[in-house]
Amino acid sequence: MSVFPIPVIDIGGLRSQQLEERQAVALKIRQAAHTVGFFYITNHGIANQVIARIFAETKRFFNLPLAVKNRVAIAHSPISRGYEPIGHQTLDTTAAPDLKEGFYIGVERNADDLLVQAGIPNHGPNQWPADLPDWRDQMEQYFGLMMDLSRQLLRGLALSLEVEESYFDPMVDNPMAILRLLHYPPHPASAQPDQLGCGIHTDWGALTILLQDSVGGLEVRTADGAWVQATPIPGTFVINLGDMMARWTNDYYQSTPHRVMNHSGKERYSLPFFFDANYHARVECIPTCQDAANPSRYPPITAGEHIMQMYRRTYGLVVRGEKSEQ
Repeated sequence: MSVFPIPVIDIGGLRSQQLEERQAVALKIRQAAHTVGFFYITNHGIANQVIARIFAETKRFFNLPLAVKNRVAIAHSPISRGYEPIGHQTLDTTAAPDLKEGFYIGVERNADDLLVQAGIPNHGPNQWPADLPDWRDQMEQYFGLMMDLSRQLLRGLALSLEVEESYFDPMVDNPMAILRLLHYPPHPASAQPDQLGCGIHTDWGALTILLQDSVGGLEVRTADGAWVQATPIPGTFVINLGDMMARWTNDYYQSTPHRVMNHSGKERYSLPFFFDANYHARVECIPTCQDAANPSRYPPITAGEHIMQMYRRTYGLVVRGEKSEQ
């Protein structure tokens, strides 16, 4: 393993009324986003009891019998929500399927939502297990807290890029966001040589807020190709930037490859929250990230088109509302 390079940033200053204090945090974010693409955050405002409760509720679901979990299997959802069995996803398409099970929760949208009525891919209702009283309420409360924290971080990222603090606001007023509950069993002796808990990948969207337990196993690839542990630090979240943010910043901010290898011999639980722009938001190079010597590397794309491309790549899916690619 390489030397541990992932910085820890106190983001309390982002809630300050003083612009200078917000800018001071933004500068630290800029340094981390450019050099590593990962950082821990402290002083984030999420209470310890909330974190303990969401872990308990996550374990409560995964402890259900498989037959019960399969009642809300992702196969029953036209928008990829619900339970995902072990081996369903292959994040590294050159390797064997991932050794994890999961549960997808997105923005809850009912039949009168305009995006649902328009048939926009991956917009609609979640599936909720009927066997767990109050489970939905706990998940939706945590989802709301992550939405607020994501917007706060995105405003910090805007400051870090020397654009208006509100630059991203109109692009995330109706965002795509996904909470994934993940359970990694101990790595089995029968696993294939190239099979990991979570294969090597970059995240697809704008930013990810990861809550991980104390077991460890998340590894981040450095610029020189070495792998470093994102060692669990109590009271923190791990933040990483995805391909959408790299595209926005002309690759000035890193969308860093990472993987999970659970060789602890213990059960591992983690909860990544993926925060992405509105489906129709235009993703194009931010003005401060390009000039005559460094023109934009990517053509404009909508956030929705970008995310749907990623779903097709890792699941081989034809998403509702799209035609298959020939």
